[in-house]
Amino acid sequence: MKPRFLIVFFKEFRETLRDKRSLWLLAVATLMYPILLGYFLNQQINRATQPEREGIALTVIGADKAPTLMAQLKQKNVTVTALPPTSDDAIETLLRGRKTVAVLRLSDSFTADYAAMRPARIELWYNSASDTDARRRDIDEIVQNYSANIAGARLLAHGVSPATMAPIKLQRYDTGSNAARSAGVIGSILGFLFFPAFICCLSAAVDSTAGERERRSLEVLMSQPAHAWELIVGKWLAAGALSVIGLTITLVLAHAILSWLPLEEIGMSWRVTSSDLALVWLASVPLSLFAAAVQIAIAMNAKSFKEAQSTLSFITFVPMIPGVAVSMLELKTATWMYLVPMLSNQTLLREIAKGEAIGSLPFVLTFASSAIAALAAVAFAAWRMKSERYVLAV
Repeated sequence: MKPRFLIVFFKEFRETLRDKRSLWLLAVATLMYPILLGYFLNQQINRATQPEREGIALTVIGADKAPTLMAQLKQKNVTVTALPPTSDDAIETLLRGRKTVAVLRLSDSFTADYAAMRPARIELWYNSASDTDARRRDIDEIVQNYSANIAGARLLAHGVSPATMAPIKLQRYDTGSNAARSAGVIGSILGFLFFPAFICCLSAAVDSTAGERERRSLEVLMSQPAHAWELIVGKWLAAGALSVIGLTITLVLAHAILSWLPLEEIGMSWRVTSSDLALVWLASVPLSLFAAAVQIAIAMNAKSFKEAQSTLSFITFVPMIPGVAVSMLELKTATWMYLVPMLSNQTLLREIAKGEAIGSLPFVLTFASSAIAALAAVAFAAWRMKSERYVLAV
């Protein structure tokens, strides 16, 4: 004979799968964030690689006055469009149209100042409100190098080594790996991958408690020869199963997207292997059960279905607060972080994404922190189920 809590589990899980609203919520919660994450990173990659693919469009007014500069711009894959003398208003209109990254305007006295070895003025016009800031900096660097080359040639002409103008040569060595950089940049947003654990079980948790009580079907269920804890455990496992399914799909989909994207183009990488992801998933299963247990315990104390739904809609975002606070305060990883449900899962995935060995303790603490909290919430819900005031909603 099957244990009674399994009978309740199969009954609740089967009814949930028949509910189109629950299935729609499951699909949206599991697919939305990985797709948005992939789209966001793909846009970053496209912006970073666009200058290499398409070149930089630059408009130059008075291009014939500096042929050497024009040659250097073309060598750097900059497409130069020459314009005759143009007013300030016309330049602003051109930049607002976003058909050019920037406008270089050489002064009328550029040739004479250059020949007399006086500072020859070049104006760089750009629109800081556009998304061309990185390409504008490339143009600025080319002009600065052009200026340095001229200064070096003039020093040599006077018998002075250009090295005297640079008494210190600074060399930079970046010891940060691509994996560590990617964990630092996208580490904060990785925490949202665990958010579906609280979304996917929401509908089932509310409907199997406050919903059944409002429909008066809970009284019939409690009249059966089953203990209160068996009813609660069955409902908890049904809601938790949906949460586990949603979390699994989210992690697998996000892993596939991050592994497929060429993150190296923006100085990042995704070093999480399939075995690492499996360990993270195993440590995160109690988080799904914790989410289901807390939502069932809270929904049981609501006086109506709507009250339970509105309360849980707000409570669902509470587990995100520690992760956001740690990210904003830029706190270093500490052992206590693995003792806080949700924050522990975020921290675990972020540290693994850095490509560093973290040992088994973080996995154990992450698993245990959510598991203990889940069992405590289930015990409270089972105790609450024994109350006649709850069943009769008085």
